[in-house]
Amino acid sequence: MPDTGGMVAVDLNADLAEGEALSPGDLAVLAEVTSASLACGFHAGNRRVMADTAAAAMARGVVIGAHVSYRDREGFGRRPLPVAAARLVGDIDEQCTVLDEVVGALGGVVAYVKPHGALYNRMGTDPDVAAAVVEALVGHGHRVLVAQAGTVVVDVARKAGLQVVPEAFPDRGYRPDGSLTPRERPGSVVDDPDLVAARAVSLVAGGIEATDRTWVAVPTATLCIHGDSPHAAGTAAAVRSALAAAGVDVKPFLTGPVTGPVRPSPR
Repeated sequence: MPDTGGMVAVDLNADLAEGEALSPGDLAVLAEVTSASLACGFHAGNRRVMADTAAAAMARGVVIGAHVSYRDREGFGRRPLPVAAARLVGDIDEQCTVLDEVVGALGGVVAYVKPHGALYNRMGTDPDVAAAVVEALVGHGHRVLVAQAGTVVVDVARKAGLQVVPEAFPDRGYRPDGSLTPRERPGSVVDDPDLVAARAVSLVAGGIEATDRTWVAVPTATLCIHGDSPHAAGTAAAVRSALAAAGVDVKPFLTGPVTGPVRPSPR
């Protein structure tokens, strides 16, 4: 097991509210994570599952984020779609507004935004998409973006004054350049919970073995568990246990009071 170099801390997040109803598996995942990114209806979910998942998260002290995507329920948001920048900004704002309403009605707040699937990947490589995502967050009043370290969107977001939280994926394969292995390629997804747990500890220690067996550094402040994977609950428990055994403190990446979006004042 990699040496984490003493007591360190990391956030453990999951992508949830992606079914038609809150499931026992979702609840099991929520028992292990410290933040949860909730689908906002464009790639999956509905207001009922948003509300039920948000309530369960709040009861467990789990920080809530918006998991925004392309408007693509048929493709589960994993198809890169040709969406004009202005339309994309509006779509992201619409999703954030819906989740704000649902969570706000429960007395909670949406503390961050993490794009999903193809949108997440595109903002990491396409400057125009990155700019649209950042414009949408700034316009909506969000100040925290979860994104993959070293990608295009990071500098764009930081220049706009956003806090960028670097994310890593213990259940996904990495290429030697630090990018994720495309899902259609062999080795792109890791299913074994124990292997995912070992990879989580490795990522906290600073990096991971890429698909070509070379070592790649991967900065991270939050580790993702994909809630739609068939072994999500077992994987979350295995990761949490392995992190504890390695002396890693699992806690939210946000420090201080958790606040929601604050829309800019009109000029």
